[in-house]
Amino acid sequence: AAQVPRSMNSDRDPIVAIATAPGRGGIGIVRVSGHDIAAVVLGVTGAALKPRHATLCSFMDEAGAPIDQGIALYFPAPHSYTGENVLELQAHGGPVVLQLLLCRCLEVGRTLGLRLAEPGEFTRRAFLNERLDLAQAEAVADLIDASTEVAARSAARSLTGEFSNAIQSLTLELTELRALVEATLDFPEEEVDFLQQADAGGRLQRLLAALG
Repeated sequence: AAQVPRSMNSDRDPIVAIATAPGRGGIGIVRVSGHDIAAVVLGVTGAALKPRHATLCSFMDEAGAPIDQGIALYFPAPHSYTGENVLELQAHGGPVVLQLLLCRCLEVGRTLGLRLAEPGEFTRRAFLNERLDLAQAEAVADLIDASTEVAARSAARSLTGEFSNAIQSLTLELTELRALVEATLDFPEEEVDFLQQADAGGRLQRLLAALG
């Protein structure tokens, strides 16, 4: 099905997509995210789900007949991947089954404005809701696209925040050095040498070494 043009979409819309790669497999996942998705949870699973608890259930169509049987997981906001309420339906990984499940979610969520997610939109929402920073969001794509073990491990480290923490530490050090320089310029008549007293030269050299 064609997606709504980007200009007509809102980051407040509830969204749904097949979250696993196209093709056949033992497991396929349909993911729903939004601020209010209770109707989708109830309409597809027939029950209110216990948060962060794997529930074996039948995924039902409009007539109450089973589309498939699988695992349903519900993650209330803000403790989810996107920072919104998230429903994950783990079904058998056949293309027809997943399309039926996707269509059922869209059908139940029509009155909520549920729409197909754009490529990368779940991760974009995680960034917008401050569940991931920009470096971590980019690391998600890097990890998916990694073609070597080295690339995968590097992306995994960035995803855990290692790269962001290092940048934050360097930024803090540079900000402190800037404050020392400004203090020296603002109070030239003072006898205190702020730069020398704080070992500004040594700290700068260590920063340059870290960046190198």
